[in-house]
Amino acid sequence: MNYLVTGGSGFIGSHLVEHLIKNGHSVINIDNFDDFYDYKTKIRNTLESVSKTLEFSFHGKEHDIQKLIFETSTKKYQLYYQDIRDKKGLQMIFAKHKINAVIHLAALAGVRPSIEKPLEYEEVNIKGTMNLWELCKEFKIKKFVCASSSSVYGNSSKIPFEETDNVDRPISPYAATKKCGEILGHVYHHLYGIDMIQLRFFTVYGPRQRPDLAIHKFTKLISENKKVPFYGDGSTARDYTYIDDIIDGIIKSIHYLEKHRHVYEIINLGENEVINLDQMLSTIEENLDKKSEKNLLPMQPGDVQKTNAGIGKAKSLIGYQPKTRFQNGIKKFVEWFLRNGT
Repeated sequence: MNYLVTGGSGFIGSHLVEHLIKNGHSVINIDNFDDFYDYKTKIRNTLESVSKTLEFSFHGKEHDIQKLIFETSTKKYQLYYQDIRDKKGLQMIFAKHKINAVIHLAALAGVRPSIEKPLEYEEVNIKGTMNLWELCKEFKIKKFVCASSSSVYGNSSKIPFEETDNVDRPISPYAATKKCGEILGHVYHHLYGIDMIQLRFFTVYGPRQRPDLAIHKFTKLISENKKVPFYGDGSTARDYTYIDDIIDGIIKSIHYLEKHRHVYEIINLGENEVINLDQMLSTIEENLDKKSEKNLLPMQPGDVQKTNAGIGKAKSLIGYQPKTRFQNGIKKFVEWFLRNGT
């Protein structure tokens, strides 16, 4: 199969690309190497994702993205330096390749930054996603997996979060754009027969995690003997989901779409295990064998108090079964962090 993956050089995307290539598929990776975080991280992700299965060597300087694209391009893997807001640029890629399915992971991420740049989030997460659906319509691509987010649940007091819950009250522009993506996705499914699964990811972590996310940030600061920004009283809690389980959920969603027609589904992907901020920090400390010093700060606008994924639908519909408990996942992440020195 020939899959188009947007954001394939990011955290989740690079793991997905690696899995697809390893299992004999071809991948077209579209990524604009956005400066939301250091693009060198994405270059490293790209190299790690393809080096285990494709024979190539990268001799360019780290800042030379075009060189990276040239060196990693093979019949099995094509990398495009492309912004999804540019429909004409996307159209050239769609016209060049026979695409069986699209897995759309690219987005402007982050709750707090979205409050500062709401219009930019609208451009990327809504307009950019609509460009992809328009091209799926034009080129008659009928299978589409889309990354949504647990943030759409806002500060819901109903635990665990279920896909049937009302999610009409997001508390950040980022969450609102993800909710809009789900609604507009249904429009394209209804009008043009695009089979689609929207996956609500719950706080994904593991090797290659974005450096701005709490687990990665805390690990780095503790290892450097720096203060950890600690928002609130430590009671905020998240349903942390290990990257291998997320990839398993994405792959099973793809397989479900390939076997079924007339599909539009929203599915939670989480661990169904809630860890509060105090527990998260202490688990990192244990694995680093170092204590942290906290910089106590008030809760931030847009942050939710608690997330908890109801995963009954994921289990019954696609056979999703998360396997990585938080303690073991943090152990794996810290081992990766210490090896990479990042």
